[in-house]
Amino acid sequence: MPPAAPDPYVESTGTRPSDPDAIRQAPAPAAAAPAPYGDPHPPTGVAALSLRYQIGVVLALAVVAVAVCVHIGMVFLHVAPQNTVTKQHGRAVDDWVYPEFEQNWKLFAPNPLQLNIAVQVRARIRSADGGSRTSGWYDLSAQDGRAIDGNPLPSHTQQNELRRSWDLFVATHDADNRPVGLRGTLSETYLRRIVVLRLERDDATARGDVLVSVQVRSRTTNVPPPKWSEEKVSVQPVYRELPWWAVTADDTEGSAP
Repeated sequence: MPPAAPDPYVESTGTRPSDPDAIRQAPAPAAAAPAPYGDPHPPTGVAALSLRYQIGVVLALAVVAVAVCVHIGMVFLHVAPQNTVTKQHGRAVDDWVYPEFEQNWKLFAPNPLQLNIAVQVRARIRSADGGSRTSGWYDLSAQDGRAIDGNPLPSHTQQNELRRSWDLFVATHDADNRPVGLRGTLSETYLRRIVVLRLERDDATARGDVLVSVQVRSRTTNVPPPKWSEEKVSVQPVYRELPWWAVTADDTEGSAP
């Protein structure tokens, strides 16, 4: 049987691990390194303040937040259209806004429409036998309204053409229907051609009849207030009649086959 290999531990220390001398000579474990003094991540900002100062900061921020909310609410009521709140607290809103925070603008520009404006037209017609007659009033706005109601994709013409032509006429004419500015005559021609084409499309004239002249008027009524409102408005319509306009060949070009 070959001799056992020498034990390296015995050769280096001269003792065996089980000997009492080896146990006494075993090195003691190294002591843990002392923890650094203080918190390595000290608090910053408000958290670094004492409790008394933290309470003061929270109260100050709460006061600022309330003041900002009140200011935003007051300015909103100031620029918004007249409503129930501004009627009841209008004085307080004005005292807050003026003069430091006065605004020369409105939240809704223009304000929501509170009038129903209908554009109507009638015509003078010369019949084939030489006679003359005047038609009744055609409510063109009502026709557009019926075409839009229930239509998920109404045409741009049905929605805007008549309304914009009337708005342009009113903006370029005075109260006596006299044109002001360079666009006055243009707006008159534009409106006349629209109503002539609408009359011909609606077969206002029979075969052989001739459209001689047209007259346009607007019928304006106030939008009634909601049932819960105490506001009182007149429900009587207001009419604005324009003079008779002669129909020219240029006005009927769009309807030629």
